[in-house]
Amino acid sequence: MYGAVLDAEGARIEIGEAAVICENVVLRGSAVAGDQPVLVGDHVFVGPHATLLGCEVGRCSYVATAATVLQCARLGAGSVVAVSALVQARTVLPDEYFVPPHTVALDAPVRLPAPGDPGLAEAVRQVGFAQVEFGVDTEWTDRISRYEHIAEVRVAEFGTHADDEVLNPG
Repeated sequence: MYGAVLDAEGARIEIGEAAVICENVVLRGSAVAGDQPVLVGDHVFVGPHATLLGCEVGRCSYVATAATVLQCARLGAGSVVAVSALVQARTVLPDEYFVPPHTVALDAPVRLPAPGDPGLAEAVRQVGFAQVEFGVDTEWTDRISRYEHIAEVRVAEFGTHADDEVLNPG
């Protein structure tokens, strides 16, 4: 639908039969830290403003409005990621699994820490998001260095488009 962004960035994006990608959805593959395509199965519904980054969404799944699924995550067939939920990198949802609204799902087997869980930051650290997404391996506590490296990786990745030509400007 209108405003959807499909950006393979050296990987690929595959969308199955009768899948619906709503307005302002972002599907972004990447090859920066290994091949991370976005694979969307048949009869999947991806709601407005959702984000799928280098992940796999099984057939007949539902990714609701403003939900996010991060790199190397896999959603089993019939999974639901409700409004504004986050499926962290490397998380695996079994078939027909339900992630409630405004919830973080992580690990394999999947777990859903309660909002405000004091162990959530440590659990996210253990995922190694910067390594999975950007190939950046810095200490969790060195945020400035980590985000400096991440920005450099993204600038280099997107910089390859500096000479892209607009084929139909009208």
